[in-house]
Amino acid sequence: MPRRPDPAVRRLLVERAARMLAGREPVTLRVLVEGTGASTMAVYTHFGGMPGLWRAVRQEGFTRLAARLDAVARTADPVHDLAALGVAYARNALDAPELYRAMFDARADLADARAADATFQRLVDAAARARDDGRLAPGTDPLALATRYWAAGHGLVSLVVQGVLPAGVLEPQAVETAVALLTAAGDDPARCRASVRRAWSAG
Repeated sequence: MPRRPDPAVRRLLVERAARMLAGREPVTLRVLVEGTGASTMAVYTHFGGMPGLWRAVRQEGFTRLAARLDAVARTADPVHDLAALGVAYARNALDAPELYRAMFDARADLADARAADATFQRLVDAAARARDDGRLAPGTDPLALATRYWAAGHGLVSLVVQGVLPAGVLEPQAVETAVALLTAAGDDPARCRASVRRAWSAG
């Protein structure tokens, strides 16, 4: 009788694979399950094999990010809300750095690419709302602004996750980067800084 998938075993294998990947360890079925209490068959039971495991590792990173972004409450301040999404992104990366690295390893496919795309769409929608509410210039392109905001934040977070920069620089540098991008897009500097700082203080 085939074993039924166990969510706890699945999570354990995904997190272990992400740690091994981040540590540049060679990942084999035997090494992956060693010390976990699971058999090598568990990889086939849960993922259909190693390619499925790598897809699941990437997907888990985006699944956790989506949950973190979904927890960001909408307020009356759209610039605060856009900054709060950046805070949630950073906190998600710091809480699970191995999964964060695996999320952007394009050598493995995603099981649900649309779900991953939806996390970025949250930024686009927030930027559009800030424009439509009059905080940003009427001609602001939400997709272009969200791309710049994500690229800058991702670069900074990646440097912290990889140990190139100390964690203490994350908040002040993220605040300055967000303020620079959003004031360039038309927001009032003082009002923008207050919104962004409030988001990081709450985060």
